[in-house]
Amino acid sequence: MVKRALIILFAIGLALLIALAAFAAYCDWSIRAEPDEQLGGLCGDELIPEPLAMVTHAITIRRNAGGVWPWLVQMGSGRAGWYAYGFIDNGGRPSAERILPEFQKIGVGTVFPALPGVKDVFVVVRAEPARCLVLSWRSPNGTYLTSWAFVLEEPAPSLTRLIVRGRVAPAYRPYGLPLWLVRLTAPRAHAIMERKQLLGIKRRAEAAP
Repeated sequence: MVKRALIILFAIGLALLIALAAFAAYCDWSIRAEPDEQLGGLCGDELIPEPLAMVTHAITIRRNAGGVWPWLVQMGSGRAGWYAYGFIDNGGRPSAERILPEFQKIGVGTVFPALPGVKDVFVVVRAEPARCLVLSWRSPNGTYLTSWAFVLEEPAPSLTRLIVRGRVAPAYRPYGLPLWLVRLTAPRAHAIMERKQLLGIKRRAEAAP
């Protein structure tokens, strides 16, 4: 009886893992950048010249870059949110549905909290209005552990291509996890969150007056 229960639990767990992996693969595919976007250099790449891993996603927004930029600069938990899953990264609060003037002025050193109550993690290292925003997580000794770049390109009038690239350094170990587990889980979790975020930015920017 116990053996049968363990087999059932194992089968359920395996099915859930397969379903999660399939969903992550779909998320990654649905916001996958074009080949030239994946291979081309972007602002922020110089922070981690030889990354352990890199992911590049993109989405097309029917709005000019100037209309997308305000949604980017107000990101952060406790600010406008991350436009992803609020129950995970914004203390259960939904992300803002409007531009918040109090979060529109940023510069190098501005903190975008990753989670509720956190005072650091993502810090602005580069901000060029309507062009690129680069966030980074640094170690106590100043080494760049991650870079997260949001790049705005306008292939046509009133049309913006938002390209997002994440790079991690070889020393990156979130929560002390072993390297093999980071390699296995991080890209999948990132794809799921990034898809929700990019779709959220697109919807808000396109609906704004």
